[in-house]
Amino acid sequence: MKAIIIGILSSIFFAVTFILNRSMELSGGSWLWSSSLRYFFMIPFLLLIVFCRGNGKALLKELWVNPKPWLIWSFVGFGLFYGPITYAAASGPGWLVAGTWQFTIIAGILLTPLFLEASGIRKRLPISSLLFSLIILAGILIMQWENANGELSLKLVLHGILPVVVAAFAYPLGNRKMMERYSGKFDTFQRVLGMTLASTPLWVILAFTGYVSVGLPSGDQVFQSFIVAISSGVIATLLFFFATELVKDDSNLLAAVEATQSTQVIFVVLGEIAFLSISIPSTLSLVGMAFVVVGMILHSLKGKKKLTIPNQDKMALQK
Repeated sequence: MKAIIIGILSSIFFAVTFILNRSMELSGGSWLWSSSLRYFFMIPFLLLIVFCRGNGKALLKELWVNPKPWLIWSFVGFGLFYGPITYAAASGPGWLVAGTWQFTIIAGILLTPLFLEASGIRKRLPISSLLFSLIILAGILIMQWENANGELSLKLVLHGILPVVVAAFAYPLGNRKMMERYSGKFDTFQRVLGMTLASTPLWVILAFTGYVSVGLPSGDQVFQSFIVAISSGVIATLLFFFATELVKDDSNLLAAVEATQSTQVIFVVLGEIAFLSISIPSTLSLVGMAFVVVGMILHSLKGKKKLTIPNQDKMALQK
């Protein structure tokens, strides 16, 4: 239950990404700068946190000695996640990006068989968690149905939906691969810093491309990218990675934590009402939100049940 609460809290801070990316897109900011600036701003904060905790040297040594896994899975987990997200925000409406991103709750579950248990046995697909996540996904689709209203086209699918689907698979894949390889050796703060540093070459390339194509970013885009970096890049990422670390050995609980990101849609809607002056959601959208809440409750109850059974067995043995 603790991990699920932390996951929901992280989704609040993640919601800032969609709100401000939409705001930057409306003001004409380039997605190349939106994506690269976020990670440039993250580096000094993460360095400060890790080195104040006294774990920086071990991480930097590992990055120097064994850079290959960091470069590969950081490119997947961060590069193929945030680059496509910001590109899609510049290519399609905000509701489409936020809604499509929720496919990650299904993507994370479908990736489960790619990983091994501690015993070396391949993990099984958690069917019950998949069903609960499908309820959440149904809620997301209901919320987005009226927004679509004939706006979908082949161009929008290719530039506004497909990149987000790629990001939905890349984010949990990169996170889980690094957990699998370095769990017990590096903590959440070290892992996020390591992945951020390893993905820096990509952000430098995107920033250079942005400078050549559109020039320097505006002061407003720099400020909003800074807010995204702190809220989503540092706070939300650390919270989410910490939550997944807590339940990494249980496929069902891991699926439940990843499903908490579906609540972003609710927070994005509330944020856009407050800051971008969108209209209040219709009855149909509220029904969709109810599906999301029900799906999350089912995930939570299943996770709570799994946690209480071992305690009951222990008490029985003592008797």
